[in-house]
Amino acid sequence: QVQVTESGGGLVQAGGSLTLSCAASGRFSSLNGMRWYRQAPGNERELVASISREGFTTYSDSVKGRFTISRDNANNTVTLRMSSLNPEDTGVYFCRVTNDWYRDFWGQGTQVTVSS
Repeated sequence: QVQVTESGGGLVQAGGSLTLSCAASGRFSSLNGMRWYRQAPGNERELVASISREGFTTYSDSVKGRFTISRDNANNTVTLRMSSLNPEDTGVYFCRVTNDWYRDFWGQGTQVTVSS
């Protein structure tokens, strides 16, 4: 199995920046897709950004141009760099990774709070 741990969450003022990291550990040779989700209170969990094994990235319309996702295959990590944050970005951010057996694993989440 794969263990997934997010870090980097915190409180930031509107207009500020924050960087989230996700580290995967366990028995695997390599990871396939890596994705970041977020969930605000009362809302469904939504896909924020995705990066494929080859490095192809996709973003939701609400974060496009402000967020950047990247991965480090040597260290089995994925990073989400967020800028120009607004209160609508507030929520718990979750990392999902897919191993080389195409099974999905989720982290526990990290809280991001943007004050206005």
